[in-house]
Amino acid sequence: MRIAIFDGEPEEKTYFEQALVGHDVVFTNTPLTRETIQQAAECEVISIFIYSNVTAELLRSLPKLKIIATRSTGTDHIDTAACSQQGVQVYNVPTYGVHAVAEHAFALILALSRKLIPSIERTKKGNFHSQGLTGFELYGKTIGIVGYGNIGTSVGDIAKGFGMRILATSRSTKNIPGVTFVPLEELLKQSDIITVHTPLTPQTQHLINCDNIMLCKKGALLINTSRGPVIDTTAIILALQKGVLGGAGLDVLEEEGSIREERELLTSTHIDLISAKKMLMGHVLQDMDNVIITPHNAFNSVESLEEINAVTVQNIQSALSKLS
Repeated sequence: MRIAIFDGEPEEKTYFEQALVGHDVVFTNTPLTRETIQQAAECEVISIFIYSNVTAELLRSLPKLKIIATRSTGTDHIDTAACSQQGVQVYNVPTYGVHAVAEHAFALILALSRKLIPSIERTKKGNFHSQGLTGFELYGKTIGIVGYGNIGTSVGDIAKGFGMRILATSRSTKNIPGVTFVPLEELLKQSDIITVHTPLTPQTQHLINCDNIMLCKKGALLINTSRGPVIDTTAIILALQKGVLGGAGLDVLEEEGSIREERELLTSTHIDLISAKKMLMGHVLQDMDNVIITPHNAFNSVESLEEINAVTVQNIQSALSKLS
């Protein structure tokens, strides 16, 4: 089969050529467009990323196409109805980085609870006094997990290992041993640590806001490794300034702009769109001693990136086996 890989990063070329040995693989770092479509003209299979906008018009120019394997979770850049009409199968990567994000959330929790950043900064200066560096144990504390999907479940599994009491919110009714599902307001009131793992939708934008954040248990830690706009940045600043929150660990902020896929952050074509107002808010948080900000890096593990490509190859091979 002739397979074209579009939107590819240089380090992916060797992987796809080796994983799809026996097939004629064409690799390019540009998206699929009317200008580049000739590279896919004789292809039965193409693999793309979110920058390739597959329209009905493009599909009509690819009569031999049978399979589209997008290296993303979302498929909104593909006209799936037109694909169905033309008999083209569409495959995606449903999840990736589940364990990476859950582990990063706990890295932020531990860094705050045990005052790791100030401890490291102090010893770098030759100061080995521990005064003011007293932390707290996670054992016996209540963790509130907002969103109990794949990542939230992984966070819960880690929390059980620490001996924590687990509260959670979920869109659907669940019965999981060791996990108590409660409304968001109750979770905020009872949790020593609140960690957010819900997707960004119109319903979840500013899910935690200036009104309900004041319900938080005094001194609670707030962790966000999901999407920045799920939490109102103004609310975080207000709660920290008033001493409602004891600290915040943020891998995402509203000022990142619109991020559809985490892997987008690693591509050469990604551009950050930041408003002046939200950029200023980000600086306010960055200057707070009880706030840790990481650059939307929770997903970024060797295993996560390998998983995206491995699932893509599996999708292609599975689809091809059905065609033969």
